[in-house]
Amino acid sequence: MKSKHFALWIPTIAACALALGVWMGYTIFRGSQRLAPSAAKQTTSATAPSRAASKLDLTLGLVERIYVEPINKDSIVEALMPRLMEQLDPHSTYISAKDMQAVNEPLEGEFDGIGVVFNMATDTVVVLNIIAGGPSYKAGVLPGDRIVTIDGDTVAGRKIEQNKVVERLRGKRGSKVTIGIERQNVEGLVDVTITRDKIPMKSIDAAFMIRPTVGYVRLTSFARTTHTEFVEAIDRLKGEGMQSLIFDLRGNSGGYLDQAILMTNEFLPEGRLMVYTEDRLGVQQKEFSTGGGRLTELPLVVLIDEYSASSSEIVAGALQDNDRGTIVGRRSFGKGLVQSQIPFNDGSAIRLTVAKYYTPTGRSIQKPFVRGAEGYNEDIWNRYESGQFFSADSIHFADSLKFTTPKGKTVYGGGGIMPDVFVPLDTLDMTPYYYAVTGFNILYRYTLDYADKHRKAINSIRTVEQLEAFLNGDKALLEDFVRYASEKGIKPNRAEIAKSRVLIESLLRAYIARNTELQDNGYFSQIWPADPTLLKAFELLQE
Repeated sequence: MKSKHFALWIPTIAACALALGVWMGYTIFRGSQRLAPSAAKQTTSATAPSRAASKLDLTLGLVERIYVEPINKDSIVEALMPRLMEQLDPHSTYISAKDMQAVNEPLEGEFDGIGVVFNMATDTVVVLNIIAGGPSYKAGVLPGDRIVTIDGDTVAGRKIEQNKVVERLRGKRGSKVTIGIERQNVEGLVDVTITRDKIPMKSIDAAFMIRPTVGYVRLTSFARTTHTEFVEAIDRLKGEGMQSLIFDLRGNSGGYLDQAILMTNEFLPEGRLMVYTEDRLGVQQKEFSTGGGRLTELPLVVLIDEYSASSSEIVAGALQDNDRGTIVGRRSFGKGLVQSQIPFNDGSAIRLTVAKYYTPTGRSIQKPFVRGAEGYNEDIWNRYESGQFFSADSIHFADSLKFTTPKGKTVYGGGGIMPDVFVPLDTLDMTPYYYAVTGFNILYRYTLDYADKHRKAINSIRTVEQLEAFLNGDKALLEDFVRYASEKGIKPNRAEIAKSRVLIESLLRAYIARNTELQDNGYFSQIWPADPTLLKAFELLQE
């Protein structure tokens, strides 16, 4: 009964906390660490403490002092904060102190660890690649090594979650970890002690010449180092003869707004509006291009999909509204809210929505949401179910959401960026045989075995050209894989294999390539024949 009695307080506490959260956000806002620039100056009346704030303080104090059982006020606040932020919008969030490092790492661009790229698809930690110059590289760890023990504890064959292994391998800079590795042609375990150090996190997955004159850059996030990485990649590709660019933002969920602005500036001539934000008082902040970009004239295709969000949509929307390049793919996610990260003294923080952003034509691309509704998170599934992944005709926009670019192109707001050229999700070649060999991880396991058998040649590959020569030299790759799959219980179906041939061969080559020093550059250099969106990009650049 006592617990039930206390539970009756929760609605009151949540309602009061809502006012407190807004008040705290706007009073602290100007001095906060930001994910995006503020779009407004707050007035004195907007920041005055409310009765609700005082009521919340009083209630928590009473609970702490005179409630019938001892209650830790801090634990109540920690439980309340996530629920409070949920009442605002889908992107305002509370980050506890213990989660702060993990949340910030992808945006900060570095972490402390041992510097290996690994996979646990077979319940064994398989080292795919070593970060050049990193701690594991210096300690002598090799691609293909299997990590069996970490500080004496066995991690192989125990079905340990991958994130738990990551936690064991990461640690404070300067600390040591000893791993026991199983190495091909070596009996017993080899113990290697590694001193952890700073490991850079790259926001560019791949940047290479996908064709003799066509550059390809795949960006996975907008982190602190994104623009610097992009400039370095572009300068290198231009030096290799790049005359046009495919810029891949598929799956990129966003990040820092300032990085999106810097990136957009690289593509536009001087004086073009790139994006503007507007706060609750209607105050706007506008960002214009400087004309100092490196790619203002280069033919351009930008790839997006349903998981391209936030900063990705800012870039795609700015280019589309300025009639710069061609946007190809499927309708983007639809996140047009600006968050500011406001820290607390205990190391926690809130990310509070403080403004909305708009594309140059005035489009808000924030998709509709109802506060507290689970339907917002189900939107992607609903798009799939309604056929929007397969046909542009299944996507309907109200006339009130119609906008026009300077050259007369019609664009729409109210729910993501609709591409200029729609490419449907292609599932026609995904036969039961394909689902079997990929679903049971047989295809991936084969590529690990293949890399082990050809380890000397794999480790000597340094360029895409060398990779192509190596893979093209193996004329029996597909047949060898079919034999391997048959041994693992997947009987060959020749009709289905023929239908899925391009998919299967591309995946085989791509996974093998990822075992080389090229890593994701190698992977994407081999997967594109099975990628309809990339093939459409090639076609458009040729036209």
